[in-house]
Amino acid sequence: MRKFFLLVLLFSLYGAACAQISPNCYWVQFTDKDGTPYSVDRPREFLSPRAIERRARYGVAVDELDIPVNESYLNAVAGCGARLLNPSKWLNGVTVEVLDDIVLEKLKDLPFVESMRRFEEEPGRAEFQDKFVVENMSMIAETNINKVKSDYYGYALTQIEQLNGIGLHEAGYTGSGILIGVCDGGFSGADELELFDAVRDEGRLLGTKDFVGHETVYSGTVHGTSVWGLIAGKLPDLYVGTAPDATFYLCKTENPRTETLIEEYNWVSAAEHLDSLGVDVISTSLSYVDFDYSSWNHSYSDLDGNTCVITVGAEIASSRGIMCVNSAGNDGELSWHWIGAPADAENVLTVGSVNDYGVRSSFSSVGPTYDGRIKPDVMAQGERIYVTTSTNNQFVAGAGTSYSTPVMAGITACLMQAMPNKNPVEVRDALRKSADKANNPDNNYGYGIPDAMKALAILSIDELSDDPNSMIKIFPNPSNGVIFSKICVEGLCNVKVFDCVGKCLYSNDIQRDNNELDTFLSELGAGVYIVGISNDSKKMSMKIIKY
Repeated sequence: MRKFFLLVLLFSLYGAACAQISPNCYWVQFTDKDGTPYSVDRPREFLSPRAIERRARYGVAVDELDIPVNESYLNAVAGCGARLLNPSKWLNGVTVEVLDDIVLEKLKDLPFVESMRRFEEEPGRAEFQDKFVVENMSMIAETNINKVKSDYYGYALTQIEQLNGIGLHEAGYTGSGILIGVCDGGFSGADELELFDAVRDEGRLLGTKDFVGHETVYSGTVHGTSVWGLIAGKLPDLYVGTAPDATFYLCKTENPRTETLIEEYNWVSAAEHLDSLGVDVISTSLSYVDFDYSSWNHSYSDLDGNTCVITVGAEIASSRGIMCVNSAGNDGELSWHWIGAPADAENVLTVGSVNDYGVRSSFSSVGPTYDGRIKPDVMAQGERIYVTTSTNNQFVAGAGTSYSTPVMAGITACLMQAMPNKNPVEVRDALRKSADKANNPDNNYGYGIPDAMKALAILSIDELSDDPNSMIKIFPNPSNGVIFSKICVEGLCNVKVFDCVGKCLYSNDIQRDNNELDTFLSELGAGVYIVGISNDSKKMSMKIIKY
């Protein structure tokens, strides 16, 4: 079995075995959604206002996939004696637990049951097996800020610095207003860590849901805690994540003790739930290739972007306007060195791992997909990276694409905050174009390491004024150096420059051939600025970017 968050924390914790993962669990496939009381014309009955608004913003229509599973079908399944686990409207069925063969026969006789799949464990498997591999983890006994560069980001500095994400934060884009769903195997200790005090105190943790044991997400493993910290951590001068002001919803979809196909179905149900809540980003540090029961193993031919259950779910989520960010996998050094599912999905942003010098980690899984597409999409630091444990102010140096993924997910959230009308595909493409191997992508690095400020510039370019009727033109825009301006109207104009929070930095009356503005703009630091210009008859404003 290969799970692509294999390289995790030294102190992973596991909860009690869950009844869901047993030889008596099945997927029940329904034939239709006939007789449902819901309609695509009344989406507020099954989608939150935020989910509807996201669809409207991106021009995504509500369709039959959004209609919930027929409640009468679920009641009939339960009436046969099956325990309902997780329904899926996108797949139109439900996972169930069945205790005896009589119940099975009753289920098969239901007229709306098309088929059933059994989730089996490996025969003779031990009750407990640690499926997470720990590799060369170094412990920091007591947090000592003197051990790292004295910086606002503390131990989390290098990964955001490598992506030029600090510029996004300085421009005011820290993930505020963006809802991120994190799917993982558990978030042990996250409910008490000081690292997440800001999230809790500011009401930015909107909820949690356990799709495995239907109990609590704060058990299972500390892996999810570490992943979440890379995005949401906010202890200035100690540890600050890539989207520290985002809003979150946590889902447990993975059982750390075993590997069965039901976990793919868990994830799809979780993605549906997150979609209905209106999430903007789903960060997933999970992957599926091998299972405890070998007949369920995925082949390379399955990794074609439309075969694996979780990949199908990820594509549907992406089609709803959700940015799905997924780990490439940690199999790069094995005979099976390919990415897993759902990293093969076309519209998933698949993230590989590099070290702090930008060199690909040997364990980082590679492409292409079976149908020949380049994967991973981009790279971020996932080696020699500090992550939190379940103990306050205690960090370990870890490795894995599990960690590069949330780092990148936070950057996407900041970009989506900055450019709310750009859909996830546009954000993904901008990250690709901004990366250091964009002109020569390959299946080891994908498009390479993105530059967040360049990505912002790419997303902003169509909003920058190249209209022949413009009052002013500024070029190059974006720029990392000298900036030139040209006033395109006659007479005296008032020109103002504002920073991202609305503070006026410059104001003067100037006219054509005056280069005063050029000097001021060229001296600005990295960030996003607004230039406003007006005369007696008209006015306009435009965005400029320095990186």
